Amino acid sequence: MAEKKVTDKKLKITLVKSTIGQVPKSRATIEAMGLRKLNQTVELPDNASTRGQIQRVRHMVKVEEV
Repeated sequence: MAEKKVTDKKLKITLVKSTIGQVPKSRATIEAMGLRKLNQTVELPDNASTRGQIQRVRHMVKVEEV
């Protein structure tokens, strides 16, 4: 069997814009990422699913590679 390559890369994501007035789908994405308050930061794995979430709410978050 082929082994999956495990990446230890993480992304540091900070909410920099409020979800007030945003489309419900964007609000749900922010909540699914674990962000609740303004300027809150979470570390998530750097994978395709996380990158897709970031793309959806790129105007509301700041992303750094860890």
